[in-house]
Amino acid sequence: MKVVILCGGRGTRLQEQTQSIPKPLVEIGGRPIVWHVIQLYASHGLGDVVLACGYKGEMIEAFVAQVDWPDGVTVRCIDTGPDTPTGGRIKRLEEVVADERFCATYGDGLADVDLLAVLSFHAAHGALATMTVVRPELQFGITEVDGDRGLVTGFREKPRSEHWINGGFFVFDPGVFEYLSDSSVLEREPLEGLAADGQLHAFRHTGFWECMDTYKDAVQLNDLWAQGDAPWKVWA
Repeated sequence: MKVVILCGGRGTRLQEQTQSIPKPLVEIGGRPIVWHVIQLYASHGLGDVVLACGYKGEMIEAFVAQVDWPDGVTVRCIDTGPDTPTGGRIKRLEEVVADERFCATYGDGLADVDLLAVLSFHAAHGALATMTVVRPELQFGITEVDGDRGLVTGFREKPRSEHWINGGFFVFDPGVFEYLSDSSVLEREPLEGLAADGQLHAFRHTGFWECMDTYKDAVQLNDLWAQGDAPWKVWA
């Protein structure tokens, strides 16, 4: 089963580092974040990896070529265009996945998600698509206030959101390509259309999840790695 990793974005909210390198090459613990994502899939026996490249893709390709990947892991880079949106990048790989079920994710998200459980969940519900959903930690702590009196009853440090959001670890059947076009943003019309047709199910992941969206996120992930407390490191 192939794993498609979206690696083509410009990472505009991480400009401190992405002016010189593409976002997937921003390092966590001395290794590009995309290396960590690949290791997560490889640890679950999913080693046939395709990187959908775009912005500064030649740098990603050079990185891939110099890595001594573990046995059973092959990594290919395919140019899907410098400005192609997320859904369009997957659409352009339609022939590459060759009418088979495949996994897809972003090149900037880390989690300790059980990918085999996601695949089992997908096979059981029989629809075209599975999206992992998560409840992220809120950016700020919250103040608990008692009714109209305005009495502060306590505080909670960065609680989890009450809402589920897209966690970025997908399983797709080939029929999903009917919902995609070169100009589609995966998170909009394609997923909305799948949901409207009853073809999208959500796998709830309640463990660790973090998207490296800003420089602050990169610092926090590096701190976790340096402390030996990186929950996404599920490989030996």
